[in-house]
Amino acid sequence: MIIDREKLTQFATEIFLGVDTPIDKARETAEHLVEANLKGHDSHGVGMIPRYVSAAKNGFLDVHANAELVKDKGAVLLVDGHQGFGQVVGRQATDMGLERVKDTGIVCIGSRNNHHLGRIGTYAERCAEAGYVSVHFVNVVGHPPFVSPWGGRDKRMQTNPFCCAVPTDDDPIVLDMATSAIALGKVRVAGMKGVPLPEGSLFDVQGSPTTDPGAIAAGGSLAPFGAHKGYGLALICELLGGGLAGEWTMQDVAKQQDTTINHMLMFIIDPDVFGGQDSFRREVMGMRDWLHSSDPAVGFDRVRTPGEPERETMAERLEKGIPVDEQSWDTICTAAIKAGMSESEVKVYT
Repeated sequence: MIIDREKLTQFATEIFLGVDTPIDKARETAEHLVEANLKGHDSHGVGMIPRYVSAAKNGFLDVHANAELVKDKGAVLLVDGHQGFGQVVGRQATDMGLERVKDTGIVCIGSRNNHHLGRIGTYAERCAEAGYVSVHFVNVVGHPPFVSPWGGRDKRMQTNPFCCAVPTDDDPIVLDMATSAIALGKVRVAGMKGVPLPEGSLFDVQGSPTTDPGAIAAGGSLAPFGAHKGYGLALICELLGGGLAGEWTMQDVAKQQDTTINHMLMFIIDPDVFGGQDSFRREVMGMRDWLHSSDPAVGFDRVRTPGEPERETMAERLEKGIPVDEQSWDTICTAAIKAGMSESEVKVYT
């Protein structure tokens, strides 16, 4: 089905209100999820609603929680999200960093105990819009692992996102990626659509490559992107986001339950502590133009920089609506009922 942005945002908001979420937090979380869909990251969009409703009802998600500054060392901040909506407490931690960087020029924020943060690019874009560079190392804990280490068959890691945003004179350059070959949510989306995944994305339970999204449920695993390189970056995200900021990494098997917690180590940098905004942006824009001027290879219409594909998808979906596969929609509607909405209230959005 195709649904427009505001209608989908309102539906998501109503669902979160059903599990006793304050209106401001319900709306912010809904807007974050819908923006992920708009930018083509359906794995981090409204398809997450059923898991959030389940987590709230099972006590893994505190819908009332706010981020708390628990340690202040000037240019280094430690923030605890208290398992609140990641979209809310992650943004609050980012805003603490943005306020502090005005004085310090560079700030490092450890943001721990966040329920699923959603699309990490959202926080990076917030920094870039304010004129700052940001770098984000994130780990994933709270449930059993899904990613094999390079050279191993067992699942020992997670999708551990890495993100970096760079401001420009207009739209920022935003590299936002899972360190697995694909995000776990993309496996869920592919399974619901009944389509295979790209080669090199998955291993079956025997450790053989497969494109079948059902392999995960059967005991298979996600592959790291780029072989040993992706595995190495995933480990760094685990150690910096989880070990340093969160003091909770995947090796703590006793804490693997049925929730998703993200820890994030974030750096925000003011270009003025180096050569200044003008000189930095001159180099950024020059490099972007240099890349854009490259002749496209066979199968490509032009060279893009990170963040451009998302903006192109967003423009299209704002005009035509957001596609949601039928199975995902059914699970969202079921979650709405579980959250306390009546069938007649749900039908308003179908």
